[in-house]
Amino acid sequence: MRKIKNTYKAAYAPMDDLVTYRAIPTREVEYIDPFLFLNHHGPQVYKANNRGLPFGPHPHRGFETLTFILEGDIMHQDTSGGKDIIEAGGVQWMTAGRGLIHAEFSSDKFKKEGGPLEILQLWFNLPAKYKMTQPKYVGLQKDQIPVVSEEAGKVKVHVISGNWRGTEGPIPSLSDIHMASAELEAGGSFTTSVAEERNIFFYVVRGAVKVNGETVEKLNLVEFENEGEEIKVEAQENSYILFGHALPFNEPVVSHGPFVMNTEQEIQKAFRDYQQGKMGSWEG
Repeated sequence: MRKIKNTYKAAYAPMDDLVTYRAIPTREVEYIDPFLFLNHHGPQVYKANNRGLPFGPHPHRGFETLTFILEGDIMHQDTSGGKDIIEAGGVQWMTAGRGLIHAEFSSDKFKKEGGPLEILQLWFNLPAKYKMTQPKYVGLQKDQIPVVSEEAGKVKVHVISGNWRGTEGPIPSLSDIHMASAELEAGGSFTTSVAEERNIFFYVVRGAVKVNGETVEKLNLVEFENEGEEIKVEAQENSYILFGHALPFNEPVVSHGPFVMNTEQEIQKAFRDYQQGKMGSWEG
């Protein structure tokens, strides 16, 4: 079995009136190459006539984002031409690459009516050879994401990139990142194998699960050693997890706010390029 190195509790880091837990980076763990960052927003309930999400126009360069909309919605817009409203159960995958400006708001309907909200955003690094790739956006609604059911429906794996039991995810990854989310009913379980050289991303969103015999509760990130391959997950109660894996890039990571590059000089250039309008101009 794959050995567990440690588990880390997500840090409470509210943003205005948005309940937020940051799973990575924290004081205990900087990143799990190439997985850089995870913000877990909610769960919470917004009243009618609310302001919605607070993420106005801002730039990015050098990495990718994957956003899971569990409850509520996101209205996305960016300077590469992406524009979308993704509802509960859907995802957004954005390759910032050489740079863009984007914003993430709640829809007018959500701001007017309110309702439950829970959203997670995960950042993947891009290797040096792809840092300046063309920006790209893909939005998928719930019914566009393949689901692999196991144990008579007690386990449902939503396949986003890579593959699961031979089912291919609909979003191709530049860096061979395999990513899925899984819903498990109490008592449901699955076993899978991940090659030793690949790093694993494993975060418990809801509930509590046993991972290779060790109990992990909600709002916890698991870091694995690169020894062993088998992973067994058993739900102790109804649970929801994020699960992915990738080969580490083993490259320098220099990040400053919205930019993730390999050197300080590249960060400075990113700021200059943004100020000079090279990441596009915002037309809200």
